Amino acid sequence: MYRIIADVEDMAQARVLIAALRAHGFHPLEPGEGGLPGVPRLFGAGGTPIQVPETEAEDATALAQALLQEMRDSP
Repeated sequence: MYRIIADVEDMAQARVLIAALRAHGFHPLEPGEGGLPGVPRLFGAGGTPIQVPETEAEDATALAQALLQEMRDSP
C-alpha cells in the first residue's frame, strides 16, 4: 500500500523530488504508476502526488518537506 506524502504543483520539482527520494533509498512511484494511464487524478488537491510505501512514509515525508522548502527558498 502506498501513501501520498506530498502534492507538487510543478512537474519539474516533482521529478527532482522523486529522484532525491530514490537517491536516499526510498521507493516512490513514478507519476502515472498506481493509477490509470493517461487519466489525471480525479480527487484531491491539484499537482503531482508523490507516493511511497506506507512503511517509508514517515521518514520520506520529513525529507520531502525539507527538500520542497529548500526548492522554494532557492532563487
